[in-house]
Amino acid sequence: MNPIPNKLIIKNGTIYSEEKEIKKGFLKIDGEKISDIGVVDVLLDPLDYEVIHIPNNYSIIPGMIDIHIHGANGADTMDATKESLDIMAATLPKEGTTSFLATTITEDSNVIDKALFNAGNYINDTKSEGYAEVLGIHLEGPFIHKDKAGAQPVHYILAPSLSTFKEWQKISGNQIKLVTLATEQPGAIELIDYLSQQGIIASIAHSQATYDQVGEAIQHGLTHVTHLFNQMTGLHHREPGIVGAAFFRDELMVEVIADGIHVRPEMVKLAYNQITDERMIIITDSMRAKWLENGKYDLGGQLVTVTDGKALLDEDTLAGSVLKMVDAFKNIQQYTGCSIKSAIKMTSENPAKHLNVFNRKGSISIGKDADLVILDEKMDVFMTICKGRIAYTK
Repeated sequence: MNPIPNKLIIKNGTIYSEEKEIKKGFLKIDGEKISDIGVVDVLLDPLDYEVIHIPNNYSIIPGMIDIHIHGANGADTMDATKESLDIMAATLPKEGTTSFLATTITEDSNVIDKALFNAGNYINDTKSEGYAEVLGIHLEGPFIHKDKAGAQPVHYILAPSLSTFKEWQKISGNQIKLVTLATEQPGAIELIDYLSQQGIIASIAHSQATYDQVGEAIQHGLTHVTHLFNQMTGLHHREPGIVGAAFFRDELMVEVIADGIHVRPEMVKLAYNQITDERMIIITDSMRAKWLENGKYDLGGQLVTVTDGKALLDEDTLAGSVLKMVDAFKNIQQYTGCSIKSAIKMTSENPAKHLNVFNRKGSISIGKDADLVILDEKMDVFMTICKGRIAYTK
């Protein structure tokens, strides 16, 4: 028996649609899709629709897309269980995330096999009604540089290998959409060539690459920088490094963890001024401790101590974040002075375009998935809708 088709109308508030900002607007949802958008004044009597009235000072924005997230609420991609991905998919709407890339970490190859197999099956078999949708897998490591490992376990690092990647992509059911690697390592350029041919995003981080080495990788299809500033060569007046390439090369989309811990707010502003909202993507890079209390947690088989929003492997090494997407959304505006529209671009539109899902995600437009976040007057999440289903209400 088919469930009753979803018919929803959201009235009032400001709608940040793809085309324009609509004050005192309405948004109509039929099933999983947005079917109409306009001003309340022209809305005809909505028969057989459930109507949600919101205050005029609330905002309706597109669902946010987190392309780099390891875990949340006690669950992690590397747990390799359906239950863990269910927990992540059910938790993330609380922070305004309606879709994400399940992100792996450098580990023993057998452990990566299991995580990829589990995530691939989950994506191919799970109908994500009322949950955040897993859009694919972000393979972070193990093809990285040992001196820029950060919280990635050094003893499991491998040289970039096209044959290993092909095997992993097969195990995942072709769900790996983004690969973070050190482009200067032997075998990396061959792998980047292949990723580019396959339409998979090749990204640089956990790398010692020089500015010129990044330039060479761009010629072979590198299009992305993972967590800017963290575990990469910095900006130097004689060697611009990976950060310099992120600043100057328009071919690169650039991730930033906007928690004020991984990158100091002033540096986020500097990066924003240089890169602009045309190329920046806001991510959380969060681990399983997000939404949980202070304490000790596992990341890639290592013990991480979380204290007041800071996750540390030891006193010097940051181990992912406990950043919530809605806080990143607020932070980027606070740190840079950018508009809500600009923040939407960096949390929804840019990741959707980069993942080639902008035809159905990343903006509020008729015919697209009804992935929506209603923010209250303080920019906190009041309600999240995933594919037309209410996934969270405050």
